[in-house]
Amino acid sequence: MQFDKSEVHVKVADATPTPCIDFSKIQSVIDPPDLLKVQLDSFHNFIQDSVPLAKRRDQGLERVLRSAFPITDTRGLYLLEYISYSFDKPKYTVEDCIERGLTYDVSLKVKLKLSYKDEPDEADWKETIQQEVYLGRIPYMTERGTFIVNGAERVVVAQLHRSPGVVFSEAIHPNGKKMYSAKIVPTRGSWIEFQTDINNQIFVYIDQKKNFLVTALLRAIGFAKDEDILGLFDLVEEVKITSAKKEQLIGQYLASDIVDMQTGEVVSARTAITEDIVDQIIAAGYKSVRVMKSFSGNDKGPDKSIIINTILNDNSATEEEALEIVYEELRANEAPDIDAARSFLERTFFNQKKYDLGDVGRYRIRKKLSKEFEELHGYLDGQPELKKLSDTIYEKILHTIQSFSDEPIGGDILVLTHYDIIAVIYYLIKLVNGQAEVDDVDHLANRRVRSVGEQLAAQFVIGLARMGKNVREKLNSRDSDKIAPSDLINARTVSSVVSSFFATSQLSQFMDQTNPLAEMTNKRRVSALGPGGLTRERAGFEVRDVHYTHYGRLCPIETPEGPNIGLISSLSVYAEINDKGFIQTPYRVVTNGVVTDTVLMLSAEDEENKITVPVSIPLDENMKIAIESVQARTKGDYPLVPAEDVNYMDVSPVQIVSAAAALIPFLEHDDGNRALMGANMQRQAVPLLTAEAPIVGTGMESKVARDSRSVILAEGDGIVDDVTAEYIKVRYDIDADTDVRLSLLDPDEGLKTYKLIKFKRSNQDTCISQKPLIHIGQRVSKGDVLADSSSTENGELALGKNVLVAFMPWRGYNFEDAIILSERLVYDDVFTSIHIHEFEANVRDTKRGEEQFTRDIYNVSEDALRNLDENGIVRIGAEVKERDILVGKITPKGESDPTPEEKLLRAIFGDKSSDVKDASMHVPAGMKGIVIKTKLFSRKKKVGLDIKEKIEILEKKYDYKEYDLRKKFLKRLKQLLEGKTSTGIYSDKGKLLVAEDAVYDDSVLERFTAIPFLESIDFVKGVTQSEKVNENVMLLVKEFRLKLKDLNDERDNEKYKLNVGDELPPGIEELAKVYIAQKRKIQVGDKMAGRHGNKGVVGKILPIEDMPFMENGKPVDIVLNPLGVPSRMNIGQLYETSLGWAGKELGVKFKTPIFNGATYQEVQQELEKAGLPSHGKVSLYDGRTGEQFDDEVTIGYIYMLKLSHLVDDKIHARSTGPYSLITQQPLGGKAQFGGQRFGEMEVWALEAYGAANILREMLTVKSDDVIGRNKTYEAIVKGQNLPEPGTPESFNVLVRELQGLGLEIRIDDRVP
Repeated sequence: MQFDKSEVHVKVADATPTPCIDFSKIQSVIDPPDLLKVQLDSFHNFIQDSVPLAKRRDQGLERVLRSAFPITDTRGLYLLEYISYSFDKPKYTVEDCIERGLTYDVSLKVKLKLSYKDEPDEADWKETIQQEVYLGRIPYMTERGTFIVNGAERVVVAQLHRSPGVVFSEAIHPNGKKMYSAKIVPTRGSWIEFQTDINNQIFVYIDQKKNFLVTALLRAIGFAKDEDILGLFDLVEEVKITSAKKEQLIGQYLASDIVDMQTGEVVSARTAITEDIVDQIIAAGYKSVRVMKSFSGNDKGPDKSIIINTILNDNSATEEEALEIVYEELRANEAPDIDAARSFLERTFFNQKKYDLGDVGRYRIRKKLSKEFEELHGYLDGQPELKKLSDTIYEKILHTIQSFSDEPIGGDILVLTHYDIIAVIYYLIKLVNGQAEVDDVDHLANRRVRSVGEQLAAQFVIGLARMGKNVREKLNSRDSDKIAPSDLINARTVSSVVSSFFATSQLSQFMDQTNPLAEMTNKRRVSALGPGGLTRERAGFEVRDVHYTHYGRLCPIETPEGPNIGLISSLSVYAEINDKGFIQTPYRVVTNGVVTDTVLMLSAEDEENKITVPVSIPLDENMKIAIESVQARTKGDYPLVPAEDVNYMDVSPVQIVSAAAALIPFLEHDDGNRALMGANMQRQAVPLLTAEAPIVGTGMESKVARDSRSVILAEGDGIVDDVTAEYIKVRYDIDADTDVRLSLLDPDEGLKTYKLIKFKRSNQDTCISQKPLIHIGQRVSKGDVLADSSSTENGELALGKNVLVAFMPWRGYNFEDAIILSERLVYDDVFTSIHIHEFEANVRDTKRGEEQFTRDIYNVSEDALRNLDENGIVRIGAEVKERDILVGKITPKGESDPTPEEKLLRAIFGDKSSDVKDASMHVPAGMKGIVIKTKLFSRKKKVGLDIKEKIEILEKKYDYKEYDLRKKFLKRLKQLLEGKTSTGIYSDKGKLLVAEDAVYDDSVLERFTAIPFLESIDFVKGVTQSEKVNENVMLLVKEFRLKLKDLNDERDNEKYKLNVGDELPPGIEELAKVYIAQKRKIQVGDKMAGRHGNKGVVGKILPIEDMPFMENGKPVDIVLNPLGVPSRMNIGQLYETSLGWAGKELGVKFKTPIFNGATYQEVQQELEKAGLPSHGKVSLYDGRTGEQFDDEVTIGYIYMLKLSHLVDDKIHARSTGPYSLITQQPLGGKAQFGGQRFGEMEVWALEAYGAANILREMLTVKSDDVIGRNKTYEAIVKGQNLPEPGTPESFNVLVRELQGLGLEIRIDDRVP
């Protein structure tokens, strides 16, 4: 039956927005970036799946695979090379993976080339095999920035860790002397630290092992002589020997050996010159002598005597001696020979596979030591001998790197060089002389972010290294028989490392999905914890504290309150992470006091020493700063500077804080501690039955709702074609010449269907449900909100409700932050929320036989089974309560074999009860609700219709889909080509199909319908003379071929499911899931909060008639204690209360962005405009007595949230239950159905009251007197007197402990 859609009326939410008054004075220059960009960009830059092979950059997975290959065997007969990688489409949808408990992943296939030769000396490879090899499956990021791992939605949190590079620090010795150190931290490899000591020497520590003098290291890398080392630091002085200068020489040290050619006597370097030695030198015929420079307080340059002092204390004098010292200190044994010691040092620092500074490490060293490199190169250029030596060492290092790497060296060298070591020592000397500054380890220039892509790359490095080792072992054990790359690769090696990371890493977290804000904050979180990071116990105050470089990068407000305070932060609204992992924030460029429109993204290092001003400073009409001196920021200081000196200006007042803090109106009037609580508690707000956006907002509500992906947005301009509660169809406008990609989205051109989420369970058991906001025939523009989520209203975040509040004490019931509510909020379901609980039962094939879902359970009443279907699963719509059966299940018993007689009796009477036991899943204690959905998955083949028949039906369905796709393609092609002239169309084998200059008309285009013809056309060479049309035809062909491939993959997948059954986790044969929805009204004990950290627990729910009321008889909804405001210093709630009241009366909403919102005077004006008292106070009347309260009371509308700390989840009671195995005491906690702990102090309390019998009862029959508690239970059941308590089990445990220590214990139970 056909029907007209125009007659169908779907009730949709009222999408008419309430008028909004914006109080912002300063408009942001740029919009904030996509708040999920951090996650999405990082993952897609790692995986590069949408980038053509030829255009893939050397980053992420591409770089990891390039570095892992080639792999050779020890004989040099085999070479395994990497060519490229590709991915298949995910096998299941995100929803399927969540339901079945699977991982949403893609299979990684790598194209490898294996070359082989008979002899290692042969120049050419004899044979080459190229093959695509399966390398495992990688969890794939959803469009919401999450991963589905084993059915659970997870987020990989970014890690803030110490940046690779060089770090200079200082420490103070107990004697008061400063000691300086320089640490070179690589991405991979040994740490090297240079440290000064109290004796004015420089020591080297490698991997924090034993130390040795820095001069030994310099000798070991090639500066063998004292003269070479002294020359590097310009410490050699040529002194002419004259009678006048003779006295000057005494006390100085020789820089080189002095040899008397006649006698052969040698005065060695490092010898202190005495008068006799001067005479010897003169006698040997020397006119001048090279000595070590001496330093006095009058010298202009830095005092480098620390190098001289180090040389004088150095036990080594040659390169060989130095290599021996270095080897012995690090390996704790002697070197077999000098070559072994040299190769050990080369391996440690000059092997690219063992040591890697990384791009960031090299960049940081180059930036930090740029001045020192310049000085060093400038000095060496003027010293030909040293220059030659230095160049020789550099060539040697390059050769060493080359010998360890098969790839040519390009760009920066990512291992250490001698220049790095010398430049670090130069800087260290400057530090000793007070001419340089140490680094601030908490500065964001020294800390960088490891996003999800980098963390995954690190896991692949580990996995591929293991795989490479296995491949080498296989190649070494192979003879000359033929092998293919697939014989060498074990896919499990890599995928097991990646799987382990997602399942167990501290940075892979179960996503907080309480509401859209919680979800988004979790994805934007930055943690200093995790592998390679800090630990809670070790982290001090400095690292947790707010640093001046956090401005615009990390939020100073949003951080946890517990032991993780300061270690877990959130990115600021405008913050982005650059390709090196440093956090950037945008600034407007200011030139000569004029603010330009140029916006730059600056890292903390770029901003250092620059002068920045806030966005609120006054500007004239020419965008020039209107005041002469302006309060600015530079480093951690806030000086007054002339306007001309300003370098940058903020782009927005919001850029300092995170999204959660930016949602708090009047944040500027709140104490930081309370703002922190407010930001954190918004994440805990449960979605309510009906969402209501705040009257007083900040303007960020829409941004958060959109970027969290919880609402559906229009992708372009178009008309709504159809709307139901299940889906929305929009027909987008299509321009035939430009937009070809929308053409294949749906059976009708330009029509896209959006499926709405209905009553989906979140990770925290809250309810996610979307509802349409538009109607049939409505015109929509790109970016319009088509559907709301459960925590949004008209596309704005809506976490709570606007309620009428009075700040007054009420009979002590709101003492200590307790909250008094009106019963209206319960009756009208104002704070009612839906919670969906998931219960899972599975069938396994056990040793004793297979378990089974069934309705036929022995010894269970029919009444208890009334709601179960034939598979034993509860029906949808059933109202269930505690202990009701949700899934009927039987499992085989483990029993001895029955006798022949028993077998006969069972065969006759069919008694199966002794074979199986009831293992049904019941509703847990304290729960009741309605079953809203059930799912049954089975690994077995489907029953019912024959499999062949089903496959035939499936094939017909997909044949039609393919025919429809081809038809659409040809229709679209006709639109593009009709009337155009051909340039000649050829098949992929070169055969002419359409002549040159032929006009595309119906007769020519009709030939395209022949399927083989369509498949064989080579569209790459172009089909018309118009480049634009050719480009669009290519796009269309590419889209068509992709769709066709997807369709065939989908067909194969469906056939596989029919043949094999549902894919389930290993060991599970059948899986049943039951979803129970609970409607929870607000009740006493529930936690509530505002947005300003004003939290409390519902202490009393009063009848409406008892609530305080206004003169017009209107009762308030909620009563808060006024004493909760002044000491907490969160005055923002009072501003919100008054402005909310004005907004309610005027029927408008307000947007008051933080640091840029309504002033006190503007709030007063709005109150007066609404005809309300400007001070926001009125007289209230007692609902019980009708009398007026003595003083006027502040009332208004405040936005209150119901938090996910609900009393229903916390209330708990136990009679009997499980006990601990050893102590036999009741377990603790609601999850274990445990009891309440009666601790040491509680015992003291009963002792103090002299309640001996109650105390004995507590410590025996109510606890661990096993015999006594059983007898007591029997006595209560039978109505008898209670027995005497016996011995507590803990006493027996104590006795056994003592016996374990070898003590003989006798219990003397004689009564004296």
